[in-house]
Amino acid sequence: MTQFSAPWPHLSVISIIDILLVAIIIYEFLALIRGTRASLMVVGVAGLGLVFYLSRLGNLAALNWLISTLLPYTVFALIVVFAAEIRQGLARLGRGLTLSRTTGSEADAYDDIVLAANLFCQNQTGALIVIEREIGLRTYIESGVPLDARLSYDLLATIFRPSAPLHDGAVIVQNDRIAAAACFLPLSMNPVLSTQLGTRHRAGIGVTEETDAIAVIVSEETGSISLAVSGKIERDLSVDQLRDRLGELLRRYVPPSTLPTPISNDSEVLDDSRINDSRSNDTRLSESRLNDSRINQGADR
Repeated sequence: MTQFSAPWPHLSVISIIDILLVAIIIYEFLALIRGTRASLMVVGVAGLGLVFYLSRLGNLAALNWLISTLLPYTVFALIVVFAAEIRQGLARLGRGLTLSRTTGSEADAYDDIVLAANLFCQNQTGALIVIEREIGLRTYIESGVPLDARLSYDLLATIFRPSAPLHDGAVIVQNDRIAAAACFLPLSMNPVLSTQLGTRHRAGIGVTEETDAIAVIVSEETGSISLAVSGKIERDLSVDQLRDRLGELLRRYVPPSTLPTPISNDSEVLDDSRINDSRSNDTRLSESRLNDSRINQGADR
């Protein structure tokens, strides 16, 4: 007990800080690659490292020479393989250092996106709306048709109308303006994703893996609303849940607007009954007038 209670001679404050920093870096790296294809690649790299270690212990000259020759090039190979994860990690670090906030115009405009998503959900219209944040989306904007128009509910409803020429592809929103429509986005190659997700959902997830953008996705088959951010997708959201999540991500609250309500069957039946009643009243009135005219003609005779 006296040995454990005695102070450790080689452990200083600097050493503790050093250990904590290394632990934080390892934790952030593992959290960044969790659930992505990079996690499987890390397992493969660890396997190669184990083979290299065993070759050194077993004095396997040929295998040791081969691994030693290829080892200097593995650094460049890892940079190419983990390019997307490195960009995402650096972007997250930059956001933490700059502490930038979303502009008010961008936050004020997201309620139009909520209203448009509600319309697409009711009509089962496929839609993909990408909201740009700190990381620019110029590469994807140039792949589509430039618009540079003010964001509005009517414009979104017009773009994603099935008969419109721009309904295929994604709409990219910058601040309170629609930068482009019919844009091409990178598809996510995450093997963990469900096989039920189609091209539209994988494109929405893919752009959020490469950047810090937010993607609002409406399924054409089911009309369900999904939200993709940081390479993860939240499915089957209600309109109120979508509004709350966008408010959290854009860090500003906008009072909810009145959602357009579709015409129900009961109201249609009520309108039909009113029309039939008015028609029957007009018929009765015309018959009574016809009888009066016949009586008057008989009296004249």
